[in-house]
Amino acid sequence: MSIRVLIVDDSSFMSRQLSRILSAFSDLEVVGMARDASEAQDMLKTLKPDVMTLDVQMPGMNGLDFLERQMSRRPIPVIMVSSFTKEGSKTALQALELGAVDFIDKPRLSFGRSLENYGAELANKIRGAKSARLSVRPHVKAPLPSAKAAVKPVVKSEPIADWLPQSYASSNPGGKVIFLGASTGGTEAIKKVLLGMPANCPPILIVQHMPENFSAVFAENLNKVCQPKVCEAKGEEVVEAGNVYITRGNHHMQVRKAGDKLVIELNQTPPVNGHRPSVDVLFESAAAIMGKQAVGVILTGMGKDGARGMLTMRKAGAHTLGQNEASSVVYGMPREAFVIGAVAEVADISQMSERILSLFGKK
Repeated sequence: MSIRVLIVDDSSFMSRQLSRILSAFSDLEVVGMARDASEAQDMLKTLKPDVMTLDVQMPGMNGLDFLERQMSRRPIPVIMVSSFTKEGSKTALQALELGAVDFIDKPRLSFGRSLENYGAELANKIRGAKSARLSVRPHVKAPLPSAKAAVKPVVKSEPIADWLPQSYASSNPGGKVIFLGASTGGTEAIKKVLLGMPANCPPILIVQHMPENFSAVFAENLNKVCQPKVCEAKGEEVVEAGNVYITRGNHHMQVRKAGDKLVIELNQTPPVNGHRPSVDVLFESAAAIMGKQAVGVILTGMGKDGARGMLTMRKAGAHTLGQNEASSVVYGMPREAFVIGAVAEVADISQMSERILSLFGKK
């Protein structure tokens, strides 16, 4: 049975272009094209689509307000169609906080031959969204905190000597390092994990599938609300405790030893599993360099990226954790890792940070 898609965009040209792109896929059917929130609301009732693509800038009620309203009433899987500018990146991330499953750039004529690749990416996102787990969200916009001190984290910060290995007090991470991978639904899942981490947490290296312009904004947003320092990795950083490194979009992340220090490397070698950055690349590097001193975590996401790398980590002696099905937006990557025996422990996202910290002697 075809996946029924509703396109919502105030540009009739853009709607027709998206419709033409999706018509190339036999399992997708565009059932309607709405120009604004009012038309979309009527079509949602009469056409009952499985997935909706949604523009941000529309006359009357904008895309974010419409998304928030819809997710508080009758949730539907939504793919945001946004431009990959810095401002567009902030808007897309806000949409994910409001309940959108995923986002994608607007197609452009300048794409040329890559328009086919764009169509394949959009089609895959729609397929993933169809199986997404959604919940009704309250119709209230919570303002972003202006400073870290305004947020009460799940786990309170404590002196390093109280429970972490003393080696974490310097730039030499002599103990374990956390390696985390996620995709669809991962931005909110990662946020939940990091909100449970104290300021002096072990180093955390993260691959989240997202475009290049989004990773810096994602890191900035997390840094405003989390106790550890969160930054976009630039390459050649010495890994330190109390720091979270988000892989730069369109770059693979790996680690290497430089004397007694651990250093981040970024590269643009070919995509792995169709992704750059790839979770497998990070995890396999962790297995080779850190062995049993690594902790692997795989969260919600479509596909199988990270499964093979996590198995390599587990065989190298690392402890590995996977998000459970009930709390995953898309139970793809964690499931694939579990099926091949890569996951040693399954945890709900609400308990993930606690389970991770327990591996470091936290009582």
